[in-house]
Amino acid sequence: MALLTIRNLLTAVLFTLPTFAVGVQAAQAEDLVFTLYNKTSSTLTQFYVEPTSSSTWGENILSENIAPGESAAVTIADGKTTCKYGIRGQFKDGAVVERDSLNLCELGSYTYTE
Repeated sequence: MALLTIRNLLTAVLFTLPTFAVGVQAAQAEDLVFTLYNKTSSTLTQFYVEPTSSSTWGENILSENIAPGESAAVTIADGKTTCKYGIRGQFKDGAVVERDSLNLCELGSYTYTE
């Protein structure tokens, strides 16, 4: 009887492990939230982020413009586990500022300055 119980327990563990492993991977792919500061004289109208390995910018992730002197929380919800991103900011005056290989997890924020 005890042998049967141990066998059932081991079988249950073996079938549960793959499900647990998939759940752990999904949990690690969390959204990255950081603060974006605009310390320029022009309104930030568009903001793009892509993993450093990507060659395209994708979609604008700003929900609203960031006026000079203001800041906003930005969420990267791309399902990736990377922290290194390239960023591209476009301003109302036509200026475009790009930076590559920023570790946004460590920085926690980014400030545009003139």
